Amino acid sequence: MNGTQIQRRIALLQQQLLELGPLHPGSISEQYNVCGNPGCRCKDPKKPHKHGPYYQLSYTWQGKSSTRFLRPEQVEEMRQKVANYKRLRELMNEWVGLAVERERAERAEEKHHRGD
Repeated sequence: MNGTQIQRRIALLQQQLLELGPLHPGSISEQYNVCGNPGCRCKDPKKPHKHGPYYQLSYTWQGKSSTRFLRPEQVEEMRQKVANYKRLRELMNEWVGLAVERERAERAEEKHHRGD
């Protein structure tokens, strides 16, 4: 890619970043649990039926790990926020990669013009 192509791609990435919407780091897991009641359906020896699903959001932010349960009505909105955050990281990584590529190309061009 030349400098103009890189700059166009960076501008496109910046526009996509502006359109992301709400963000949240992490991942969502679905869990099924067994309770402590001896006669419960979750302890059936032939066909146990565990309790759940329970949804859990786990993430690390600023070096601190956190986990919290989500109510069923919160899951879809949080999935979108987590997806947006993942996309943010992808776009930022591409932007930084392009900036490094542009810098490398500029140094090579300077070196060529100086006759090194």
